[in-house]
Amino acid sequence: MNSNVIVAMLSLIGTLAGSLGGILVSSKLTNYRLQQLENRVAEHNNFAHRMPVIEEQIKVINHRLEGLEHED
Repeated sequence: MNSNVIVAMLSLIGTLAGSLGGILVSSKLTNYRLQQLENRVAEHNNFAHRMPVIEEQIKVINHRLEGLEHED
């Protein structure tokens, strides 16, 4: 075989390996970042779900404080 053909074949194999490796690493990074965003959204949804409960508790506390202030 001609040495030029061997060099070309090795170059092709190296290029394919490098490209596939880059794609895999990029895919893993994208999946990791998506998972982190999903965790943040879930945390935010939990906070948004708990907020009305906290607001109701604040109303009860304010009502009790008003009752105590009027007793004096």
